[in-house]
Order: sequence, then structure tokens, then C-alpha cells
Amino acid sequence: MNNSKEYFVNVQSIVRQIWGRSDTILFIFAGAAAEFALNKAVDWLYFTGRLPSDPLGRLFTTVSYARKIVFAENETAIDAIETISKIHNGVEQKRGRKIPDWAYRDVLFMLIDYSIRAFEILERKLTMTEKEEVFDVFYRVGNGMGLAGLPHHYNDWQKMRREHLIQNLEFSNLSKDLFIQYRKHLGLIRFQTLIETQRLLVPQEVKNLLNFKRRSVLHPLIKVYKFSIIIKMDGLLKALLIPPAYRKEIKALDTG
Repeated sequence: MNNSKEYFVNVQSIVRQIWGRSDTILFIFAGAAAEFALNKAVDWLYFTGRLPSDPLGRLFTTVSYARKIVFAENETAIDAIETISKIHNGVEQKRGRKIPDWAYRDVLFMLIDYSIRAFEILERKLTMTEKEEVFDVFYRVGNGMGLAGLPHHYNDWQKMRREHLIQNLEFSNLSKDLFIQYRKHLGLIRFQTLIETQRLLVPQEVKNLLNFKRRSVLHPLIKVYKFSIIIKMDGLLKALLIPPAYRKEIKALDTG
């Protein structure tokens, strides 16, 4: 009898390596925090009231769902994808409107883009095959949710990603309010660290909208942080930068 488990993401996939470390996930979190604020559909996240009242928790939930799918067995991952669809359908029914397909695609595109960007900053350049692996995983997530208009190949995604960055982002009053909430919930030092991480990570279109004109002060410190991982001091740095309420969750992300 064959007892081998079938996973949604192959156990040898680069995607598991990316999403198996809190370092890269925190970078993905930082990039998503910037784009969530700028997305023209951010009013949907304000509709439930959860985003302004707990922006870190709301973003962490999004990242956690993605990570759960990456490490789940196939059936469990499919159930999680269906649960995500049901949650969003419930919000649509309460508001009496449909979330635009492009808004769903934007979230998937963020996860693809920042998975690649975070790993390349903290680790090494990915091969084209590895980038296509990242795309394929989130394409299958979107396909499982029944999303329309998804690109079928990595090169098509690159083109559509650029179009979405130009068409679907703006700095609005809700953008301004959300960054105020980030600062309120993080505190000044952690908020400034978030901003510097975003300067290091986000695409130029996002930098322009957030008026990021100078280079991140973290750029020369990346090598120092990599060394801290080698000598097992990165846990101390994370403790200083992460709010106490989320330290347990962040530590649990390090599954290798």
C-alpha cells in the first residue's frame, strides 16, 4: 500500500524554501502592507472594519493563509482555498457588491512578486525555472478560487503585473489613514523599519506613489543581517523589531 502524501506544493520546491523562513515572510508582509494601502480596492478591506482596527493582524492572516496552502497536503490546501472564497463571498453578500476580479488578481500578483523579491534580497537570485515555480503555485491558488483573467505563464504574468501596478494603485485618503494605523500599531521605531524595508523591496511604481526618493538605509545592512542568521543572532533582532503580540506567530514560521 502506498502511504506517500500528495502535497499542493512539491516538498523540493523553492516555494517551500521561500515560505519556510520568517525572514522572507516578513519581507513579503512589508511589501504587501505597502500595496494593500495603495490598491484602489482598499475600501473593501475597510468595509469589514478589521483592517483599520488591526492592520497587522489582517495582513498576517492573508500571509498565513498563503503559507498554510504552501505546506498543506493537496486536499487540505484545496479546502483552504475554498474557505478563502467563501469568506470573500460572505463579504460581497453583506455589501451587496462583487469584489473586482482585478483586485483578487492583485493580491495573487503581490504574493508572487514579493516572494521572488524577498528571497533575492535575503538569499540569492532565482533561476527562471524557480520563478516559474513561484508563479505556478499562486496561479493554481487563483485557478482554484475560480478567478477570471489569470495569466497562464510567468512571462504573461510579468506583463500583466506591470499593467496592474500602473492601473490599480493610487495614494488615497484611505492610503494615508492606513499608514497612520501602521505607525499607531507598530510604534515609531518599528514603523520606520517597515518603511525602510519597503524602500528596499517595492517596485518603482509603488515607490513613486509613496514618495520614496532615496535609497533604503537597510541596503548596506543586509549582509550584516545575513551574518546574524549564521551566528544565530537573528532571533534577537526580530525580538527588537516585531511587536510582542506577534513574536510567537513569527517564530512559528521558521519551519525550514
